[in-house]
Amino acid sequence: MAISPARKIAYDVLERVEGEGAYASDLLHSTLGAKVKPADAALATELTLGVLRQRLLLDFLLDRHLERGVERLDLPVALALRIGAYQLRFLERIPASAAVNESVELVKKARKASAASLVNAVLRRIAVESKSPVEKILPQEFTAAERLAILHSHPAWLVGRWLARFGEARTTALLEADNRAPRLSCAPSDPDQRQHVVAALEQAGLRVEAGVLLRDAFAVSGGSPSRSAEFRAGRISIQDEASQAIPLLLGVRSGDRVLDVCAAPGGKTQALARAAGNTGLVVAADRYGHRLRAMAAQFDRLGLPEVRLLELDATQDLPFGARFDRILLDAPCSGTGTLARHPEIRWRLRPEQLAEFHTLQVRMLRAALGQLAPGGRLVYSTCSIEPEENEDVVAEVQREASGVSRVPANEMTKTLAAHLAAGVSAPALIDDAGQFHTLPGQQQTDGFFAAALQT
Repeated sequence: MAISPARKIAYDVLERVEGEGAYASDLLHSTLGAKVKPADAALATELTLGVLRQRLLLDFLLDRHLERGVERLDLPVALALRIGAYQLRFLERIPASAAVNESVELVKKARKASAASLVNAVLRRIAVESKSPVEKILPQEFTAAERLAILHSHPAWLVGRWLARFGEARTTALLEADNRAPRLSCAPSDPDQRQHVVAALEQAGLRVEAGVLLRDAFAVSGGSPSRSAEFRAGRISIQDEASQAIPLLLGVRSGDRVLDVCAAPGGKTQALARAAGNTGLVVAADRYGHRLRAMAAQFDRLGLPEVRLLELDATQDLPFGARFDRILLDAPCSGTGTLARHPEIRWRLRPEQLAEFHTLQVRMLRAALGQLAPGGRLVYSTCSIEPEENEDVVAEVQREASGVSRVPANEMTKTLAAHLAAGVSAPALIDDAGQFHTLPGQQQTDGFFAAALQT
């Protein structure tokens, strides 16, 4: 029996995610080229990201029919079981026979034929109980965190943290949002051409919806915008709306000297460069040369004003003689605000890493502040929703930095309000300390944090 292209792609991507520590979104982007039929690309994406999002729940269901847990099986066998179980539990349009039989073929293809009968038997049992509510088979002794962790497939330690901060209702909404496919949001390269770009995308067969936060943003469905002529011509970029909002908080003016400290992959740099214009100076820095080269190719596609690229370690004193009017530090972080987009993060992150990120982020923010010109503004941001990486970092650095203060909340609100979609309230996104927050399950975006400091 032949294995469908979609299932083979999903299996191969998952094997690299688990075996090499790769990221599924990157692998899918590079794998799902023009030669892959749109229907196969859609199913491969659904299977890959669905299995990653629902891994804990799938393993819980599978373990009930295994003498030893899924985690103790050879990786090819575990992946075939998860792919089959995901289809049986979540994809009603796929016949059970196809889900079972092709999973058996996957283990044979992986030279694990001895496990074929096991995969067949277990998945047939999963098929029988696929409509049974999971709640009915959860152990009675489970805590609230353990129960929600299984039902919504997140690590129990992370669920426990969120329950303590947000309560059960907000935590449940967050968990549910993490398990939905995120909106595929875009930004027009030239806001004045937004209507023309939207019309061209719709003519190409894509569905376009208005942004939920930003006036110029829009979301695309019904296909991949990266395959469109508008994308190839550099007239749009693909970027979550909360991420699009971050560079706007800097209030860059024409002619400003701007530093983007951790610039890769470059989505925020684009907005900074356009705001600074041909009379400004924009330096985009990153620690890794290969990421800078990828950015250079992207900027060339977009036809951006010249951006100077620089490889550096942002935890050390920065090597600039002159200072900058505007600095963006979009710091490396845990990524807990992006678990819908990058579901593998939830299985890799460990509690102790939050403290490690905090230490790294404090060093970077100290170094970046040293390059801020008098009267300048620095925005510190992350795609984390954890206070150790957000409020705590800014508070620690501000306590020890003389002559540095917060940009007041009313100024932050005014800066952001000019870019918001009709009906969106800037005060709902900016807290009393002038800090920007979004949370999955509330704004239909990734979870982001930003705070602005000034000299």
